[in-house]
Amino acid sequence: MKMPDRWLASPWRRGLLAVLSGALPMLAFPAPSLWWFAYVALVPWMLLARSAPTGRRAAYDGWLGGVGFLVAVHHWLLPSLHVFIFVIAALVGVLWAPWGWLVRRFLAGTPSAGRLAAALVVLPSGWLMVELVRSWQGLGGPWGLLGSSQWQVEPALRLASVGGVWLLSFLVVAVNVAVTVLAAVRRPRVLAVAGLVATVAVTSAAWVWSPRPDVVGRARIAVVQPGVIAGSGSPEKRFAREEALTRGLAGRDLDLIVWGESSVGYDLTHRPDLADRVAALSRETGADILVNVDARRAGHPGIYKSSVLVGPQGLTGERYDKMRLVPFGEYIPFRPLLGWATSVGKAAGEDRMRGTKQVVMDVGHGGLKVGPMVCFESAFPDMSRNLARDGADLLVAQSSTSTFQHSWAPEQHASLAALRAAETGRPMVHATLTGVSAVYGPSGERIGPWLGTSASTAAVYEVPLADGVTPYARFGAWPVHVSVLVLIAWGAVEGGRAVRLRRTSPPPPAPPARTVRESPVRHGR
Repeated sequence: MKMPDRWLASPWRRGLLAVLSGALPMLAFPAPSLWWFAYVALVPWMLLARSAPTGRRAAYDGWLGGVGFLVAVHHWLLPSLHVFIFVIAALVGVLWAPWGWLVRRFLAGTPSAGRLAAALVVLPSGWLMVELVRSWQGLGGPWGLLGSSQWQVEPALRLASVGGVWLLSFLVVAVNVAVTVLAAVRRPRVLAVAGLVATVAVTSAAWVWSPRPDVVGRARIAVVQPGVIAGSGSPEKRFAREEALTRGLAGRDLDLIVWGESSVGYDLTHRPDLADRVAALSRETGADILVNVDARRAGHPGIYKSSVLVGPQGLTGERYDKMRLVPFGEYIPFRPLLGWATSVGKAAGEDRMRGTKQVVMDVGHGGLKVGPMVCFESAFPDMSRNLARDGADLLVAQSSTSTFQHSWAPEQHASLAALRAAETGRPMVHATLTGVSAVYGPSGERIGPWLGTSASTAAVYEVPLADGVTPYARFGAWPVHVSVLVLIAWGAVEGGRAVRLRRTSPPPPAPPARTVRESPVRHGR
């Protein structure tokens, strides 16, 4: 037995290696943002699962790697959730157990050419199923999808306009499979090289074929980022700071001013004095102001987070109530069972109320249509797609990551807007209270500088507006549907093969007949 094999024979050492291997993809995401590393980040994890002595052990490797992946990508939640982050990772990480088993099923030993060809399609499809299930809001939402690590790569953004972040994840995993084969399987390596060439060919074809957004106009958008304001009376101090920054935008010929999430801590219908102050700012600057109210609403039970549009005459009546809440941060799933999380971290003491539908707002007199989202709703590809299909010219996400100010969370969050813009062919504004704020054009390209976590300022962006419908906006998450069909087809083939084997295998030999004295019968005597 080779030394590495003896070392991996220990379940504890193997488990630790699985956790560490699963954590490696974190380096592809902001803040390190080593986007190129995503194309090899899964290789150690896959080599480990491939070497598993049994299918059950490979499933364990998949599960433990999933735990490592989730904790690493969400490590900035540790101060808020404490030990609970490991509980969540252990539960959600189970989704990778079947994927680990699949890796061994296709890559163990010396696989045939047919098995390797299937692996280049089935394994990425299996990964996509994991991402699809964990994208459910109750499991934390689609934060850290592998394809989102490619937010700053222009060819990848072009692919996102064709198949969304799902297509990027599929191709990234396919490249990892090909590299794993090149590293571990002596023959046939031609298929691995062919897989890499096919990925390059698909990317090149998307570059040439996919329609580019047609710029039809421009809008001048201002983002107001007040910075960190804490302590006693922080809602009033924050409002005053936002007011001062906004007043400095007068005379800039703006179409819209955007404040961050929870920028107003009071219900404006219950505080007409504050509504009048925002309306006065709108008159001074000549632009509507999109604020975000985090407060109890008069006449309604509970606390809402709402995007509210204020014009020169006051509240315009345009309002969007946040629909997808952050688990544990804004509500506790199954509170009667998991309510104890409030005693070990900063989990929500009271569940926020949910909105019921998305809204496209008419802004000012220029006909600009804005599709608002709040906080981590920008991580959901379907929400921005729905807004684009409903006629939004500009996507806006109002966010606040002040709790995670000195972590990788602000950069990770800001990067997601680039993908949403590329997927829909609509520019997107990511406006925060404390940074990072960012603006992207309709192809996902960055417009102007990011406003970092140390900035307390207002910035104006010249944002191109685009027309047309991207293939992703038209057809949706078709790579997911294709992956489902791939897995169904593979399951049908495997099932048919098992049936044929049972039919063609010889029957077991019959036990010899015995006499009354329990001795075998000797025929012919």
